Amino acid sequence: MLASASTISTWAAATRQGIVVMNTPGGNTVSTAEHTIAMLMSMSRHIPSADASVRAGKWERSKFVGTQLAGKTLGVIGLGRVGREVARRAAALDMKVVGYDPVMAPERAAQLGIEAAKGIDEILPVCDFLTVHTPLTPQTQGMIGARELASMKKGARVLNCARGGIIDEDALREALESGHVAGAALDVFVEEPPPPDHPLLKLPNVVLTPHLGASTAEAQASVAQEAAQLLIDFLKKGVVQFAVNMAAVDRTELQELRLYVDLARRLGLLHAQMCQGAISKAELIYRGEIARRSTRLVTAAFAAGLLEYRLDQNVNIVNAEILARERGIEIVEHSSPKKGDFGTLIRADVTTDKKTYTAAGTLFGNQFLRLVQLGPYHLDSYLDGIMLIFTHHDVPGLIGFIGTIFGKHNVNIAQMTVGRQMPGGEAIAVLNLDSEPPEDALREVRDHSKISSLCVVKLPPAGEMPAWFG
Repeated sequence: MLASASTISTWAAATRQGIVVMNTPGGNTVSTAEHTIAMLMSMSRHIPSADASVRAGKWERSKFVGTQLAGKTLGVIGLGRVGREVARRAAALDMKVVGYDPVMAPERAAQLGIEAAKGIDEILPVCDFLTVHTPLTPQTQGMIGARELASMKKGARVLNCARGGIIDEDALREALESGHVAGAALDVFVEEPPPPDHPLLKLPNVVLTPHLGASTAEAQASVAQEAAQLLIDFLKKGVVQFAVNMAAVDRTELQELRLYVDLARRLGLLHAQMCQGAISKAELIYRGEIARRSTRLVTAAFAAGLLEYRLDQNVNIVNAEILARERGIEIVEHSSPKKGDFGTLIRADVTTDKKTYTAAGTLFGNQFLRLVQLGPYHLDSYLDGIMLIFTHHDVPGLIGFIGTIFGKHNVNIAQMTVGRQMPGGEAIAVLNLDSEPPEDALREVRDHSKISSLCVVKLPPAGEMPAWFG
């Protein structure tokens, strides 16, 4: 997919609505690579200008002396699907290919017949032709500017059949007009279509096409088939492939992560109801088994839980993190495969303008979720249903006092756990209740002189997953 600024804006809008956007990256790969090679040849042999000359009744053979490709060096920035296919075809034309991609190992590049460079600056001085095949991101916007063009050898030529804006158009115009860059071939532009007065449209040493990279009958059919198969796999199997706004995941992986996703979301819901003040940051620490897995979905599930309680809109693992960022909430994660007291642990530290709240959970067996830490206190509580959480001074008779009040109001205590650091000091207690206590009961409990704070947290019943999980 070739991403324009409007396309990226559409992705963002879909993400905010919680809609998965999937790409069809393979369908137009060959057509785009072939178009790049066609532009390379057209530019090196002046084919558009020569064609126009003959049609005008002229025969100017000496005017259109071109450049042979064999023996020349092609620099390829971005060695994804299209970049690799361009490199393969260039090698077949007896060109030397030098490439750079930050996520491709030099050994893999060598297997593809590409000499790997450590950075863009290594490619620019040695290439006769330069082609870019990267996504358009804040990091690649204007990646090839005046400095980069000036570092190329005099007479080099550049191509862009990827995304408008990767090559700075103003800098390219100046380099072409000065003669330092001998020619350019562009299939994409910052503004599409370019305005009639765009200066690059007036230069004779530029080959221009109207975003034709994927414009073949075969590519369109392949993209349609691939898109249909992506939808079939998603609807029938729950498989998410080539998503541009969430982690790719298949049904098997999702089921394996089910308990972790559930645990993280419940920790998010817990924090949303415990925290006082505006949230500025959430820090997730993964330890043990969970740290060995992909945690992106788990982090997204925590963010969904943190926001769904507070926002009156659809929140899921697709849009949760972007909704958090829009509200100034920074979400970071750290992982360590080293086990501590538990085989796996997810700890969430949420910072507000008042304090930092800590909650940690783990898995017992293959189905039980447990809350094992609140603040500095360690405990063992069920992480579902209605929970009464209160901090207090650890004195005799307090639990009996609360039990008496709840009994009077017909509220049954299903489970109770207390965490403390020392006898007689500050402590925290979690009561799992069968029903929500009335305000009168809470008022009586809150009025006890040894109780410092109290809140009621409502979590889904055990085993209940959100609709977005599927």
